[in-house]
Amino acid sequence: MRRAILETAELKKASVDLEAKYKPRQEEGARLQKQLQDIQQQLQTGQGKLSQEQQTALQSQGTRRQRELQHLSDDLQADIDRDRNEVLGKAQANMVAVVKKLAEDKGLDVVVDTGNTVYYKSPLDLTNEAITAYNAAHPVK
Repeated sequence: MRRAILETAELKKASVDLEAKYKPRQEEGARLQKQLQDIQQQLQTGQGKLSQEQQTALQSQGTRRQRELQHLSDDLQADIDRDRNEVLGKAQANMVAVVKKLAEDKGLDVVVDTGNTVYYKSPLDLTNEAITAYNAAHPVK
């Protein structure tokens, strides 16, 4: 089931869309990380050269950047998780419907997720058919 969902055209497009949506915030995080590294380097190379006031100012700036980075990272991860779960939940519900229809059309009594199966004959695997049927039922726009 997992492989079938992950290999649908809809989910591949959603993955690309999510990556594009969150790229600016990821770049902002990278920018903050770079600023933090620069501040740490200034503090290390400036020992003995910087006044106490300059060191305190850099340390304060570093602390602020660290908090900003942590806040950004936490918010970004929460938003990504929420969007990913929403997309996966919808795709899973759609896939269940597709698999049910496939099973009915083939006259199958049971469909088992191979992730929990010790052994099965590969001709019984409906994964590729499910992906094809899903893509046909839910075309990417």
